[in-house]
Amino acid sequence: MSDIRKRKKDHVELTVTEGTQYSFRSGFEKYYFNHNALPEIDFNEVHTRSTLLGREFSFPLFISSMTGGYSEAGPVNAQIAEFCESENLPFGVGSQRAMLEDRTLTKTFSVVREKAPSAFICANIGGVQLVNGFPETHIRSLIDSIRANAIIVHLNPLQELMQPEGDHNFKGVLKGIEQLVRDTELPVIVKETGAGLSKYTAKRLLNAGVEVLDVAGAGGTSWAKVENYRNSNHDPHHNFDDWGIPTTVCLEEIQSLQWDRSFELIASGGIRSADHMAKALCLGATFTATAQPIIKTVINEGQKGLETLINTWKKDLRIILALLGCTSIKELNKSHLLLK
Repeated sequence: MSDIRKRKKDHVELTVTEGTQYSFRSGFEKYYFNHNALPEIDFNEVHTRSTLLGREFSFPLFISSMTGGYSEAGPVNAQIAEFCESENLPFGVGSQRAMLEDRTLTKTFSVVREKAPSAFICANIGGVQLVNGFPETHIRSLIDSIRANAIIVHLNPLQELMQPEGDHNFKGVLKGIEQLVRDTELPVIVKETGAGLSKYTAKRLLNAGVEVLDVAGAGGTSWAKVENYRNSNHDPHHNFDDWGIPTTVCLEEIQSLQWDRSFELIASGGIRSADHMAKALCLGATFTATAQPIIKTVINEGQKGLETLINTWKKDLRIILALLGCTSIKELNKSHLLLK
C-alpha cells in the first residue's frame, strides 16, 4: 500500500476512536434552551427543511469530508452517497489530493456520483496544495470526477505540523484560495479541520471572495491527536493535542460579520446531536456539519445504523423547535438560548 493510501486509511480508523477526540467540549454545554411553555404551534407543521447555497435540503446537516484515497474508502463513500441521495442531504468527499497523485484511486471518489446522481456533492482539496498555483487540469479533475456542485478547501496547519510527512509551507495559501475563487465557476467553501476559524481569518477569507465558511471548531476530533497516534515517537503528553478555538467561540465571533457581509456559515466541530445542531443554528449558523459520528456509524452499523441515527436527530430537532415555539429552522436565533 502506498504511503498516501496508508495515511488515509489510518486517518479514518483513528478518527472513529474516542482517544482522538478533544479532551474539552465544543462549548454547546454552556447554553440551555429558553423553554417556551406556550409554543402555540401545531407540531405537524414543524419541519427541518433548510437552505444552503440556494438549494433546499431536508435537514440542516452537511455530511463532512473525511473519506477517500484508499480501496476500503469506496464502499464507505458509496453507502454515505446512497443515503444522502435518498435523504436529500449535502456531503463532501475527503481530500482528493491522493487521486491527483494516483489516478487509480479516482474510483474511490467517483463512486459517490454513481450512487447519488442528483445529490449535492462537494470536491475537496487542502489549502497547502494551492500554494504556488493549482493547475486548471487539477481543478477540472476534482470537479469532473464527481461532477461536483461546490469545492471545499480545507485548512489544516495544525495537522500538517504534527504529521511526520506533512507540508510545512503555508505561505501563499490565501492567494491560492483567491485564485481558485476566480478560476472556478463553482462556489468555494473554506473549512478548518477541527481547530477553528477566528474572526480575523474569516474576514480575510471573505475578502478573498469565499461564499461559505465552515468553522470546524475544536471539541470534536483532534487531528493533532490523530497524527500523534500515527507517529511512533509520539509523546503522550504532547501540548498540541488540544490546540484550537472551541466551536461556539468561533460562531459567536464570526456571526457578527453577517451584519455587513453576505455569506453562509456552517457549524462543525463536535456536532454530536440535534441539541448541538439547534444551539449552533441559534448562534448564527446557516447549516451544521459532522463527520466522525457518521463514519463511525457506517463502519460499525452500516447504512441501517446511519438511517436510525439521522432519523433520531431529525425527530429530536423537530421537538426542540416545537419547545421553542418555532415551526422552521429560520426562526431560530440567540434569544432561544440562555447561558448557564
